[in-house]
Amino acid sequence: MTVDRDDRDAELLRLAARLAVRGHGSVEPNPMVGCVVLDPSGRVVGLGHHRRIGGAHAEIEALAMAGERARGGSLLVTLEPCNHHGRTGPCSEAIIEAGVERVVYGQEDPHPKACGGAARLREAGIEVLERSDLPEVRRLNRAFVHRVRTGRPWVVAKWAQTLDGKITVAAGDGRWISSGPSRRMVHRERGCCDAILTGIGTVLADDPLLNVRGVPARRTPLRVVVDPRLQIPLDARLVATAREQPLLVACDSESLEGDADLAAQLETAGVALVGLPATSGELPLRDLLERLSSEFGVSRVLVEAGAGILGRLFRDGLVDEAWVFVAPRVVGSDTGLAAVAGATQGGLGHSLALELESIRRRGSDLILGYGVPSGGAGARP
Repeated sequence: MTVDRDDRDAELLRLAARLAVRGHGSVEPNPMVGCVVLDPSGRVVGLGHHRRIGGAHAEIEALAMAGERARGGSLLVTLEPCNHHGRTGPCSEAIIEAGVERVVYGQEDPHPKACGGAARLREAGIEVLERSDLPEVRRLNRAFVHRVRTGRPWVVAKWAQTLDGKITVAAGDGRWISSGPSRRMVHRERGCCDAILTGIGTVLADDPLLNVRGVPARRTPLRVVVDPRLQIPLDARLVATAREQPLLVACDSESLEGDADLAAQLETAGVALVGLPATSGELPLRDLLERLSSEFGVSRVLVEAGAGILGRLFRDGLVDEAWVFVAPRVVGSDTGLAAVAGATQGGLGHSLALELESIRRRGSDLILGYGVPSGGAGARP
């Protein structure tokens, strides 16, 4: 039985994508990349993935495993091989030197400094094919591509709710809605993202830490509080731990100037303060995200906030992905709040249509993963 070459390429690119995910949390803001090398007979002789910033790229790692067996063979990689000198040399030249005769890549590199590898390989007489039709490959680096093209980080909105859509049940009820396995999943993602964003309402109500607990952390995320009127208490746990884990408080520029004593005390505690011009008491979240990207190197933001912040992010087209943890509970009363408020004018005719991308189970919970077309814009039925 013969295997169609296109099918074989797709199978190997999916394998490369599974390898690439192993770098999540260690390579960002660089892309996650996986690579497979075949000898001339089509046998897999090299596997690799980008493990950490500044480390060997996936192609280099896979070629090192393959050695001379790569000569005359094929290389399949999730992202177009780079063609520039950065922390490492150009992968395009390494592929040429290894004697590879055929290269298949899953996505064009959007970065203006790194792109051009495909053209360089073709110049060297290597057969090059782009396979951009595999969703699991293209999903790998949505955050990377998004940041290069928009200047903003990838925003993941996360919340837990009951079956009847409540994210809180009653005032003073501190019980978790989601299960222990679900919370561990969230902590693992916290330990892989660049920033966790919340609002001052959540800080005043819950006094959260927003740190990583109970699981290994690949990075220490920046904690970001949207606090227009600079209301964060000096004894908040976020402030108390600001020297252990970075904390940034975004507030209205006038509030920052008007309460210089509080600002000085917060800065003494290790808090970074960012002033932005507020309009009707609201900070420009788009501007905040752009500053997180340009000034703090943030490529992926996990939002753990209340209905107001989530609503504004959806309304302004700033949410790129949503994780909804649904617990098998029914409140069955008028108490509690919905997850998102003020995102649309109301009614199905103005609702945002999300795309279901994954369904997972953790403990007794169902985790629904959604993509937000065009960051929430143009996604209306």
